[in-house]
Amino acid sequence: METLRLITQILVIFLASINLLMTRFALVRLHQPTSLIFWIIKVFVSALSPILFLAGTVLAIAGLLLNSILATIIGSISALLYLFHIITITRAPDSFTGFENQFGLDWQNNIPKERRKGFLKRRYVVRLQKSPQPILHQNISFYTIPGTNRHLVCDIWEPPQNIQHSGLTFIYLHGSAWVVLDKDFGTRTFFRHLTEQGHVIMDVAYRLFPETDMMGMVHDAKRAIAWMKANAAVYNINPDSIVIGGGSAGGHISLLAAYTGTNNQFIPMDLEGVNINIKAVISLYGPAELVNTYYHTCQHLTTHSALAKNKKGDTSGMPSWVQESMRKDFHRLGFDKEEEPGMLARILGGSPDEKPEAYAMFSPITHIHKDCPSTLLIHDEQDILAPVNAVRHLYAGLKEVGVPVVLHILPQTDHAFDLILPQISPSAHNVYYDVERFLALMVFQDN
Repeated sequence: METLRLITQILVIFLASINLLMTRFALVRLHQPTSLIFWIIKVFVSALSPILFLAGTVLAIAGLLLNSILATIIGSISALLYLFHIITITRAPDSFTGFENQFGLDWQNNIPKERRKGFLKRRYVVRLQKSPQPILHQNISFYTIPGTNRHLVCDIWEPPQNIQHSGLTFIYLHGSAWVVLDKDFGTRTFFRHLTEQGHVIMDVAYRLFPETDMMGMVHDAKRAIAWMKANAAVYNINPDSIVIGGGSAGGHISLLAAYTGTNNQFIPMDLEGVNINIKAVISLYGPAELVNTYYHTCQHLTTHSALAKNKKGDTSGMPSWVQESMRKDFHRLGFDKEEEPGMLARILGGSPDEKPEAYAMFSPITHIHKDCPSTLLIHDEQDILAPVNAVRHLYAGLKEVGVPVVLHILPQTDHAFDLILPQISPSAHNVYYDVERFLALMVFQDN
């Protein structure tokens, strides 16, 4: 009996120690260059922090029952650290950059009560409630590249049949490092949540490098805007209530499309004279200044970033089980491309010293002007790919010229934090809370 008790104590101490060691990924910033696997672990540990908190609590109680002081101490410390992490990543934006600063102390009352029914009650709700089934139209062609059979496609998410349309459309551009991924990847929970509030979602599969360059990506975003405006009556939306946004590179392209609505240099010939102005833009951890991104990801020192690949079909640091679990999506998402994701020198034709004009041209911070649309900037403080300081500078520049803008920087979080286990992820819930309220404010903001 004593032997069994000793073995159990050792097991509990071992599990508590592992749980404690994992807090390192939740709390501590990663630095470039790093392995992709470390970034994956970090975002998963943060998303799982509520479960890991409970695990630490249970292990501490088990230590008490087993009269193991060491297990109790280790379990308690890990539980407290995960609780600290949860509290930290679910806080509201700072008052001087948040909704109160831009829309007034009673900003929530600007949203009619009936439109708040589907809102999250708090910034963290333990687990999202299941949303009703939206109406989904997949692979709709919104543009054909002239002289080819290449169709640009999107998915349209309409509100469930018993939900009144808000009149607003959210055009979403997926994250890509400008090279990989596709529409309908990790966003279904997000889209279901927003359609429950009456919004229409246009999930766009824009072209990526090397099929097109960065200007082509911006052009595709603007073609999506033009198509949605032209089809406003079909989807029962207001053509003047269009918001564009996205995550990572999708956020970057969205900012460029939003801030260059009347800039002829960024307007494709097929849209000359077409109204492509939008109501607002949302960037989720999108790069705001590309020179900053280039050096932040150590591209001046190494040819590989956290998402780099060694050779075709062999991703750096990507576990084989991840590849196997993706199966056909591994090709659909572009992970077998020879091009390395995020390599700006390849995408823009050289380093910042060689192509300073290109880096400036494709940096959203370059295109700040007083008529930029309302902007929501959500970023993670420990972002390994898109430096947070550039986003702070973007926010300051927009404020200086009087553009309505909200900035929310989430501490202890890393790139793409909202896409991992969103049903239970505290940081994902915090993002949903901001986005749903920002979109509702845009519905009722004067045109």
